[in-house]
Amino acid sequence: MHLKESISYCPKCGKKEFIFDKKRFVCNSCHFDLYINASAAVAALILNEKNELLLSRRKFDPQKDTLDLPGGFVDIHEKGEDALKREIKEELNLEITEMQYFGSFPNTYTFRDNDYYTLDLAFVCRVATFDNIQANDDVSAIEFIPLDKVNVDEIGLSSIKVIVESYLKANL
Repeated sequence: MHLKESISYCPKCGKKEFIFDKKRFVCNSCHFDLYINASAAVAALILNEKNELLLSRRKFDPQKDTLDLPGGFVDIHEKGEDALKREIKEELNLEITEMQYFGSFPNTYTFRDNDYYTLDLAFVCRVATFDNIQANDDVSAIEFIPLDKVNVDEIGLSSIKVIVESYLKANL
């Protein structure tokens, strides 16, 4: 559900004159503005030496148990590249040694019935070694899948599905 369906009152003055206007809320009483902007998220395309794509299983909703690319949200005042390194360390216990920007992909991320808008930044990454790989944080399992065997219908999040489809199209 879009926030315009659940926010009725101005958080500054409390009046019910808080109106959604295309991409922001505007209070007609105190003139407070609340913009709805996309949050940044990152995703890693990591291949092993057999040219298999590393995919994770989501441990929690949204889309629990579906395939996903490792990654996550960028924290406030954090660079996208630093967020990706942090997320890969947290989720997989891996160290990124190289990354190359692949593209940006808009997404609607629905969590607890609220829609959040993200811009997912995808990177092709290399890691030092897979020796210490672990499923941690919000990852329940790790799978390496040959590129020609990846079933994008098993990927839960729409933007991740588009990222993987784009990558496969460019590399198969």
